[in-house]
Amino acid sequence: MNRRTFLSFASTLSLGLALGRPTEAVAAVDPTTTLAVADQSEFVRNLLDASGEAPKLGFKASFPNFAGGPAILEAMRAGALDIAYVGDTPPIQARAAGTLLPVIGTFTRDVAQYRLTSRPGLVINKLADLKGRKLSYVEGSGRQVFLIEALNRAGLSLKDVELVNLRVADLPDAVRSGAVDVAVLTEPHVTRLTKQAGASPVLDPVERQILPSTSYFYARPAVLADPKKIAAIETFLGAFTRAAKWANGNRQIWGKFYYTDFQRISPDDTAAILAAESPLVLQTSAEAIPHHQKLIDILYQAGSIKERFDARTSFANTFDPVIVAAR
Repeated sequence: MNRRTFLSFASTLSLGLALGRPTEAVAAVDPTTTLAVADQSEFVRNLLDASGEAPKLGFKASFPNFAGGPAILEAMRAGALDIAYVGDTPPIQARAAGTLLPVIGTFTRDVAQYRLTSRPGLVINKLADLKGRKLSYVEGSGRQVFLIEALNRAGLSLKDVELVNLRVADLPDAVRSGAVDVAVLTEPHVTRLTKQAGASPVLDPVERQILPSTSYFYARPAVLADPKKIAAIETFLGAFTRAAKWANGNRQIWGKFYYTDFQRISPDDTAAILAAESPLVLQTSAEAIPHHQKLIDILYQAGSIKERFDARTSFANTFDPVIVAAR
């Protein structure tokens, strides 16, 4: 897609989705409709199952599991997915590469789920101690902007560290083996590596204040031209929002279901994870845009994307009424 076509498409998509169905009730879903939703760590599927929302969807949903945004983007480009649960960076990197995948839903936590985690035998007390270290770098993953902002907070840049390009799936072993000094990890890997291998999260309190943990659902544009798919997405986003609300109010039940029973984490470690985890907050597009612009600016200033674009044209507010009604 050339630049002129991309910008024309982006403008049309933004206006069309913004004005298309903002006040209408959720349409009845066709039970024969299929919706392929990219999942990560089987979080979405488990959340819908645990909350009791899965049986109520009323259409055929599948939740193929992926390790990170780059793999999801390739599947999206191949037309194998309809919508995807991704971290905060993949929609930006996709757009920077000329692929507009509109954000249709946003959820965030005040405290990041990402943790800077050091290899066994290495303790990092201050973010400034990252200078000269081997750091994992997963371009196109939410880990990318988290790492860049961590360096910013320490007065460092990407040039001050040694970057080791890895796949998301390889990060735990890279920390365990010492192939990198520090990686950006999520649970349950942080707890497992800390308990089993002697790894440790970076101890600087600023590390917990770097960025909130924001994730998105983005969509393949062709899907948003299909009324049956739109109805299924409305139903799905309403169910996911209610499930998130349920998890916030039933933390112990959710923790046992997902961390203890599914992830095979001990009850004590599950309790520690829950204690450090802030509630899920579902946002409308208007609420989410300012933070998304901040992420774009961080990546642009670091030289990770070549153009500083307007975050507003990356969002579709079509499904905001569904999210507001369910949250």
